[in-house]
Amino acid sequence: MKKETLEDLSKITGFSKTTISRVLNGKSKEFRINEETCEQIISVAKELNYRPNLVAQFLRKAEGRTLGIAVPYISNPFFAQLVSTITIEAKKHDYTVMLFDTQEDANIEKKCISAMVEYQVDGIIIAPCSETPDLLEIISKNIPVILMDRYFKDSYLPYVSTNNFKGAYDATRALLNAGHRNILCIRGPESAVTTQERAKGCRQAIVDFGEPCKLKIHGNEFSIQNGYTETKVALMKPNMPTAIFTMSTNILLGTIKAINEQGLKIPDDISVISFDNSVYLDYLNPAITRVAQPTENMALAAVKMMINCLKEGKQLQSKIFMAPTLIAKDSIKIINSYTAHHEQAKD
Repeated sequence: MKKETLEDLSKITGFSKTTISRVLNGKSKEFRINEETCEQIISVAKELNYRPNLVAQFLRKAEGRTLGIAVPYISNPFFAQLVSTITIEAKKHDYTVMLFDTQEDANIEKKCISAMVEYQVDGIIIAPCSETPDLLEIISKNIPVILMDRYFKDSYLPYVSTNNFKGAYDATRALLNAGHRNILCIRGPESAVTTQERAKGCRQAIVDFGEPCKLKIHGNEFSIQNGYTETKVALMKPNMPTAIFTMSTNILLGTIKAINEQGLKIPDDISVISFDNSVYLDYLNPAITRVAQPTENMALAAVKMMINCLKEGKQLQSKIFMAPTLIAKDSIKIINSYTAHHEQAKD
């Protein structure tokens, strides 16, 4: 005999699985579910002899307090560090963490959010990849939501992020000050606000510098493959860039691979600067100049905001930008003014 599931009850009654779960778990008053709805759900459940998944129910109760965390690609060192810090800090407050990898896919993200709601997490911290805040704004009416790293400009949802504009501005300015006038910037997905702000920072640095410069911005992913492909294409052109600014460490790795395959050396033949920080960047040859995000502080701030909301009932309204730091290493070559003008003249 087929065992009826929560999904079966949802199809029969027309109510969401979340609503059904709340009614059957005695939380109808807490979530203001009317009596008629409760009676209908309970009646159908009895008729079908519905028995909830006791193991899942036990785990929910046993876990007690849980935070749902969702990021695009946990393999990305930046997000991995964020999640690690959040997990450690949440544990100090007796919260466990349920982690989801959305793989930079809005449809997968929706399923991850639904799973968090179904599991009845106490709060959600998410680096969104969707283009609109609609779903998260709806969820936030019942479950506290904090955006991390990425955010929506026209939404009331609280967030903790880096000043990406300034980070990219400083990186581009560092290349310009070193004499570079032919620069390639390899970006992440265009829909991500972090990408948009970094691209704006690059362009503004060129404008403020006030000298003729060639800036190209290409790419569409925070991935190794994206960095490799865009660099490979650029290096095959007769007037290749003198410097490359990669918008993440994953992109950087692809860029380095392409440069090595062409038999070129950093910074003698081409200079490189990257967004994001990682300890292994100091062990590359040469060590890479980069813009470091305050990753740990971002994670700590997000957890503190969430705990204050859950334990003290404080409203989530903060929109926090944290300052990045330029870490100067050995991957940028200083070229003289003659070389810079010579490169520009060839354009």
